[in-house]
Amino acid sequence: MPVLIAVPHAGRAYPPALVARMRDPGLAQLRLEDRHVDRLGIEIARQTGAGLLIANAPRAMLDLNRAEDDIDWDMVEGGRPAGHEVSTSHRSNARARSGLGLVPRRLPGAGEIWRGRLAPDELAARIDGIHRAYHQALGAELARIRAEWGAALLIDLHSMPPLRPADGESQAPVIVLGDRFGASCHGLLMGRALTHLEGRGFPAAQNRPYSGGYVLDRHGAPQAGVHALQVEVCRATYLDRQLAEPGAGLPSMAAALAALVRELGSETALLGGGEGLRQAAE
Repeated sequence: MPVLIAVPHAGRAYPPALVARMRDPGLAQLRLEDRHVDRLGIEIARQTGAGLLIANAPRAMLDLNRAEDDIDWDMVEGGRPAGHEVSTSHRSNARARSGLGLVPRRLPGAGEIWRGRLAPDELAARIDGIHRAYHQALGAELARIRAEWGAALLIDLHSMPPLRPADGESQAPVIVLGDRFGASCHGLLMGRALTHLEGRGFPAAQNRPYSGGYVLDRHGAPQAGVHALQVEVCRATYLDRQLAEPGAGLPSMAAALAALVRELGSETALLGGGEGLRQAAE
């Protein structure tokens, strides 16, 4: 199907030197990771035949949902290099100042993550070897799918802590769909996704509190036939009570998401056009 599932925040390949520099490795890993959401991605891909791209590098090393210039230079030895342009994005600067820029620096309520500053050459190596490599692979696969089908859909898969019900609502969303307020995918895809989830009893929200980030900004180009949708899944639906390890709900949530991906894959094929693609979608 014309769908690629990408999982940028579930990496658990921690180099020992990285762990040694963490003030509280267990807490930082638990709070930064989209804990085991890659297990959902693997099951969805198995059940649907969708493509799958998983980042093994942990978010603690580098956040793939941030731009390359979204850097808090106070955490880097020597600070900002002379001649290095400051990001003109207000959102990027705000994220870096909050401690959740390209390399996370601090956690809300927990303070600084690291002992000491990051060497400039290590930062450059991470950007080249992780960030650029991941996004080049992601872009190339989306281009391949679009060339084959006439359209491509990126499902950027994340997890979120349990939300509270909004004012006037009896249930909190367990899935939040983000499309950068209509900028990253065709409205038909968002509409079909919301209708599908509602019809199966899954409380869902659109763009609030998560509308997507750099991944959608960079790869979503609906006018060119490349659609990108961020899917945030409540961790309580597939993890244990401590929100740390896979729980009993993982198979059922994976099956529910696989049904959603099949639905969106059919719609994407139709957006790509062509009678052969319509027959394949059906």
